[in-house]
Amino acid sequence: MTDSVPILIALVAGVLSFLSPCVLPLVPSYLSFVTGMTLDDLQEGHDRRIVLLHSGLFIVGFSAVFMLLGASASFLGQFFRVYEAWIARVGGVLIILLGLHLLGVFRITALMREKRVHLAEKPAGVVGTLMVGAAFGAGWTPCIGPVLGAILTLAGTRETVWSGVGLLGVYSLGLAVPFLVAALALDWFLGAFTRFRRFIPILEKTSGLLLVVLGILLISGMLTILSEYLTRFTPGFVLDRI
Repeated sequence: MTDSVPILIALVAGVLSFLSPCVLPLVPSYLSFVTGMTLDDLQEGHDRRIVLLHSGLFIVGFSAVFMLLGASASFLGQFFRVYEAWIARVGGVLIILLGLHLLGVFRITALMREKRVHLAEKPAGVVGTLMVGAAFGAGWTPCIGPVLGAILTLAGTRETVWSGVGLLGVYSLGLAVPFLVAALALDWFLGAFTRFRRFIPILEKTSGLLLVVLGILLISGMLTILSEYLTRFTPGFVLDRI
């Protein structure tokens, strides 16, 4: 499968995960927790090197977990490569169900349960920050679950394990960049969040609609056709790097 469209989908999915109802409102709390600073210190820009270090380690922690999941999904997909068309169709149906969950048509109970790992106190040092990031990646399913599940399903249709890892790496990038921006400009982020908060339910519905469309594209085989068509308009130097 040509990579350009799946990569774009994974990037957008990462951003949507960051903007989801159970991630966006808690970003300041996570930043305070992993850096050991108060919100006032973060807003005033105290010791940006510490903020950048621990934010980066937190990102590395959850990215490693997501990429490992991507490798697992792609690895399993290799065993059933002979059934590739059926994997895409079944995966498309699963993605549509996840989208309908976000749209509120029905609710999948397993995705409504609280799965976060609660840490009363962060383990000390850089290793502790990595552990918190990994805990975030491994356990936060109520809101990230449907979108992440769709990207993992897409990873299961990839031709190689490394392409699945790369897809989840791009997903992690979409989640990581806005987190890093929030870490380095918390005062601006808090102001933007106050204005954006009322749009979160609309964004959740939009995410659900996008998943339904993605599922239909997978079932119909149009995702591959769309990828090949859009490749014609992608600059050569970009294609060489994806």
